[in-house]
Amino acid sequence: MPSKKKILFVCVENSNRSQMSQAFASIHGGADVAAYSAGSKPSGIVNPKAIAAMKELGYDLSVHDSKSLQEVEQYAPFDAVVTMGCGDACPWMPAKKFIEWQIPDPKHMDPAEFNQVRDMISEKVKQLLAEL
Repeated sequence: MPSKKKILFVCVENSNRSQMSQAFASIHGGADVAAYSAGSKPSGIVNPKAIAAMKELGYDLSVHDSKSLQEVEQYAPFDAVVTMGCGDACPWMPAKKFIEWQIPDPKHMDPAEFNQVRDMISEKVKQLLAEL
């Protein structure tokens, strides 16, 4: 039986995009995936908008914590590290594959726009899992 795929999702604050990506990797990948998320400059909180958007899909994001890269490096090496908008601020992590997703930061969006970003992330995570 193949081992779990380990995926790290990184954005700047680890409060929106990377948190939802981690959640979708767990939802879509189930027991075959170990998903982690972190921020290059973590905010320390998960955005209440992200919690509300995921609650609509039956996922409790309020149990997640906003983490720094140092807090997740113990789980390296990863099968994939996916970055979202942190650019040069994303330090290197041991991984087989590095991917940059162009996903707008939904932090200041209204709920309808926020949910569009959420749904985009869900589809990107499904594609990633199919490729790994």
